[in-house]
Amino acid sequence: MNDPSTNHALELDHDALRAAATRELDRGAVTPASSPYRESIIRLLNGALATELVCVLRYKRHHFTAHGLASPAIADELLVHANEESAHADRLARRIVQLGGEPDFSPLGMQDRSHAPYDDSSDLKDMLRADLSAERIAVEAYRQMITLIGDKDPTTKRLLEEILSDEEEHADEIKDWLDR
Repeated sequence: MNDPSTNHALELDHDALRAAATRELDRGAVTPASSPYRESIIRLLNGALATELVCVLRYKRHHFTAHGLASPAIADELLVHANEESAHADRLARRIVQLGGEPDFSPLGMQDRSHAPYDDSSDLKDMLRADLSAERIAVEAYRQMITLIGDKDPTTKRLLEEILSDEEEHADEIKDWLDR
């Protein structure tokens, strides 16, 4: 009944594991550094990094310039969003370095690399509409990146899924503020 010739157990190739682990030790993690998609993924992540940095600047400007009856509470929340976007940028930059790339923090061309625009509105509702629009752009950009990466880089995919969840939460919060 238990014929070993019909047993098709899944087993790891230990020789291949050892060979991969000892080759090019200076490159860090085996899979990301050796992926044929590495350069494309780094380009995608640098676009996301530019987007997050532009969002930090937009949220900070809106935080400091918001005025009106509801503005103090909303301004405080805009600063929270700015700090969360900054944390996203840090995580993206860290992943770019892990992949053997260079995070592009250059202000030259940052707006062109960003998926979402900067905004200098002075009216609170206009600020919130601009922020909601930018969050919706970020949500769609992260969804597309996740689809493009698929199973090519599970670690990057997980990172993008976590950031996507935050961006969706930001969009929902801003929508709620606009509905008040």
